[in-house]
Amino acid sequence: MTKTLIIIAVIVVIAIIVFLLIGRQAKAKRDEKHRDEALEHREEAKVRTARADSKEAEAEEQAAVAKREQARAEEQRTLAERERRAADDRHDQADRLDPDVDHENKDQREGNREQGGARQADTEDRDTRR
Repeated sequence: MTKTLIIIAVIVVIAIIVFLLIGRQAKAKRDEKHRDEALEHREEAKVRTARADSKEAEAEEQAAVAKREQARAEEQRTLAERERRAADDRHDQADRLDPDVDHENKDQREGNREQGGARQADTEDRDTRR
């Protein structure tokens, strides 16, 4: 009976060793599979990072273009205001020099000019003078 117990013990030890070896191999395969998956994830992350960087650079470029256009528009607005003031000054000088200008109606015409009706008021003045 001791012989049988020794054989059973040897078989159990061998079975344990076989299970441990099989377990290690399975773990090694799982680890390799996980490494491969991790590599794929890293490569995809690298591609997505490159795309994001590209889109971010494009957005920054568009913002810079918009900022330049805004600055140009502001400059044009400022120049237009300057031209408008110069034109108004010339109108005022012409009105001061013109003996036919009705200075009582001048205030009304200037109000029209501020509302965009300067041409109409000037035309009415000329028609009145004729």
